[in-house]
Amino acid sequence: MTEDRLRIAPAVAAALEARRAVVALETTVVTHGLPSPEGVRTALEMEERVRAAGAVPASVGLLDGELRVGLTPPELERLAAAVGTVKVNPGNLAATLADSAAGSTTVAATMLVAARAGIGVFATGGIGGVHRGAEETDDVSADLTALARFPVAVVCSGAKAVLDLPRTRERLETLGVPVLGWRCDELPAFWRRASGLAVDRRFDDLARLAEAVRLHHALGTGTGVVVANPVPAEAELDGAACERALAVALEAAAARGICGRDVTPFLLEQMLRATGGAAMRTNLALLRDNAGVAGALAVELARA
Repeated sequence: MTEDRLRIAPAVAAALEARRAVVALETTVVTHGLPSPEGVRTALEMEERVRAAGAVPASVGLLDGELRVGLTPPELERLAAAVGTVKVNPGNLAATLADSAAGSTTVAATMLVAARAGIGVFATGGIGGVHRGAEETDDVSADLTALARFPVAVVCSGAKAVLDLPRTRERLETLGVPVLGWRCDELPAFWRRASGLAVDRRFDDLARLAEAVRLHHALGTGTGVVVANPVPAEAELDGAACERALAVALEAAAARGICGRDVTPFLLEQMLRATGGAAMRTNLALLRDNAGVAGALAVELARA
């Protein structure tokens, strides 16, 4: 990545140089995933969770024609306030930089940047995957391609529950991306702690989890790792309420002809409305918890 377009914040650069723990954080949560001002507030809370675990947070975004790794609070505010902020994935990243447009990074784009910058751990809410109806539309998130290309450990609460979870789990296996459960036996379903889909291996000891991640990267497969961390039990969304809200959201998306990269943010917004804010509380809880686990994992990896 060209040096004139990549700006790494001094604190992040110093930590990378000293081989200390760093955790990448995406910024679509700031601009698209959560309503203002909740997005910026949550991003800052996630950074604090990373710091509390002993690691350095590195929020990633595009401003003034630069790809910035380690956004400051004022820069996060700028990103949130910008008109028409682009939701950036690997396919439109270069064009967004060339236009000097404000851009927030998705899971896929953040993984790309993290890998290029030398950051091995990334925290997010949930990854994208195979969309419902993909057998007809072939709609599959770029997140899965990124997981197959970039050796980054992604701490998440599984894949977003609005997706086709069985197909997503099968695709991860096909791509050779291990799904490691942090104190869980099943892939979490974002707002729900379990999906009925088994992880490849459960870990209850952080040192052993870090060793598994390290060894996977040492094998030279070039793929990422999904570290599945269920939402805290006290914040889990009620199963029946979740299914009802999801049915309403899917019906609304079909009625309005929502497709492509607009599907997931639309469905998430509909879920928030349909659950009367309960989905929002769950979302915030899992984002904060994932950041803390990612920080602890990064510290353990740095020890090695």
